[in-house]
Amino acid sequence: MSESTVQPLAGVKVLELGNMIAAPFCTRILAEFGADVVKVEDPQGGDQLRQWRKMYQGTSLWWLAQARNKQSVAIDMRAAEGQEIVRALARGCDIVVENFRPGTLERWGVGWEALRALNPGLIMVRLSGYGQSGPYKDRPGFGVIGEAMGGMRYITGYADRPPVRMGISIGDSIAALYGAIGALVALHHRKVNGGTGQMIDLALYEAVFGVMESMVPEFDVLGYVRERAGNALPGIVPTNTYPTRDGKHVIIGANGNAIFKRLMHVIGRADLADDPGLGHNEGRVARCEEIDGVIGAWTGAHDLEHVLAVLEQAAVPSGKIYDVRDIMTDPHYAARGMIEQFTLPDGQGVKLPAIVPKLSATPGTTRWLGPKLGEHTDTVLASLGYDQERRDRLRAAGVIG
Repeated sequence: MSESTVQPLAGVKVLELGNMIAAPFCTRILAEFGADVVKVEDPQGGDQLRQWRKMYQGTSLWWLAQARNKQSVAIDMRAAEGQEIVRALARGCDIVVENFRPGTLERWGVGWEALRALNPGLIMVRLSGYGQSGPYKDRPGFGVIGEAMGGMRYITGYADRPPVRMGISIGDSIAALYGAIGALVALHHRKVNGGTGQMIDLALYEAVFGVMESMVPEFDVLGYVRERAGNALPGIVPTNTYPTRDGKHVIIGANGNAIFKRLMHVIGRADLADDPGLGHNEGRVARCEEIDGVIGAWTGAHDLEHVLAVLEQAAVPSGKIYDVRDIMTDPHYAARGMIEQFTLPDGQGVKLPAIVPKLSATPGTTRWLGPKLGEHTDTVLASLGYDQERRDRLRAAGVIG
């Protein structure tokens, strides 16, 4: 078998005890690069994300990507025999990923200590609102709460308006990425350094807090509290969104000293390009409103495509604001293979985002789309030694689906 046909996480066994976004996105990343992911779902409806946002024939279109390459096993983890199955699955796993409220899995006999006793080499990623310890640990917490507590919401929006959220569940997604990194770091330590298994305690608010740049040292040393600044990037000038004559907007990032000079020359303001007070970022920050006004006046006098063409010729970083229609028709997206085409069982075509990041020798692949609820229950349980008679009994009792 050639290197290109062997996925980098082939042979890594992952058990997902997750729902909605954080844990499922974490395991999706692992599955995209070849990990064998078994996803446990409640037989009564399965993962709630199956019913979120836009639907096609009773299933969320989001589900097709979020659960790709995973095996769906429907198990009632509240039932003693369901818990027994989970323990049997965990015994043969490398990684377990879960996002229940702290204490829930312990009540069901499948918490960290119980599973580690069965499998000392186990790596367990635990995603929760506030973490497994601390005074807030028992509070329910979704990604939106993590975004608020982590500091992101406070600085998002305009100064004269209430804080706003991004249009996606960014807190959950950041936590999922950290979870995948933590799992792979722990796996490397176990395999290369001879380490044991370990538990990764990942709070949603801490994941958000981890990407908050210079917020802490600026406050600690200078007492500076960063506030909402709309589309500008505070302290880095010019970086903003500017209107164009045809009612559209262009983002311009000309905060490098040489780039700023090129921008000023190309918009006909050589005086500002050669102004020694604007030759460095500190001087530009002090005159931010003036600079933004000059740039906005120029963009407002031209249509978007003209603005983009002029700035590209001058090597000034800029771009239009894409909606999904722009993405689906953009030649660069196409050339990079960022949209993949699939066919649903009824013949309906469907496009999904391609896999990120791109590995040159062992890229991730989509082997199958999000499965039906319990599609792999019989196959997985048969691999654990559950014969047909036993599976039929468990199914009749509602333990499996």
